[in-house]
Amino acid sequence: MPELPEVEIIIRDLKKVLPGLKITGFWTDVKSFKKAEKEILNKKILSVRRMGKNILIELSQNTTLLIHQKMTGHLMYGKWEKAKEEKKEKWVSAISGPMRDDPQNRFIHLLINLSNGFQLALCDMRKFAKVKAVKTDELNKLKDVKIGPDPMDKNFSFEKFKEALKRKRGAIKKILMDQKIIAGIGNIYSDEILWLAGFHPLKKVESFSKEELKKLYLSIKPVLKRAIRARGSSYIDYRDAFGRKGNYQNIQYAYGREGERCLKEDGGVIKRIKIGGRSAHFCPIHQKM
Repeated sequence: MPELPEVEIIIRDLKKVLPGLKITGFWTDVKSFKKAEKEILNKKILSVRRMGKNILIELSQNTTLLIHQKMTGHLMYGKWEKAKEEKKEKWVSAISGPMRDDPQNRFIHLLINLSNGFQLALCDMRKFAKVKAVKTDELNKLKDVKIGPDPMDKNFSFEKFKEALKRKRGAIKKILMDQKIIAGIGNIYSDEILWLAGFHPLKKVESFSKEELKKLYLSIKPVLKRAIRARGSSYIDYRDAFGRKGNYQNIQYAYGREGERCLKEDGGVIKRIKIGGRSAHFCPIHQKM
């Protein structure tokens, strides 16, 4: 699932190309997406921003297009044309390169035509993504944005972090992944943050001392910034707005490294366990309970 760094990369890419353009057309084969068509057609794109893992495309006339890419979705900016394959029609990139050649970019389920001749496409293999148009001045009423503080916000202080975790109970990995507590962190980056901070993913949040919480807090931004610099993790199916892979999967500390030696060179070998149905990767040497 695209997490904060991956969504941030797409936002930064789209900010360079979308503002000022007008929406001129709309195609989808997902029934729930069609409700947005009449609300966004012929409206001008004013800005693009991120709220947690949500992508918000602010339009003219008090309208915002909210997109959550969910597990396998990613937005791309380019041009597509219909082609026939085994008697079926499908959308194929009209631009050569990764959008055409990478098989992870072939699951097109939404196309938004733009006034400059380009399109905004949603690729989503499992069709779990959410797309809906809302009134901009009512955005804060949506449960989609009832989320915790953003760890990349300049105002995300240690005091705000402590307050977010106050009176919470349970495994720290699950707490870090709870969007109502802290926005944007998921399976990959919770493992990475805990590896860097040196805490076992099953350690109970209520057992943390103030000093341990500070150590955890100070590990969050460095991991997220490192992932953004690497343009996100394409460990599975994430691609950026131009269909390109990120590079973070090549420099991950713990996630996806089961059976490999710990990069701290402490003699540990990365292990994987299940927590609430999700995988957790950690070093048993420096991430003790």
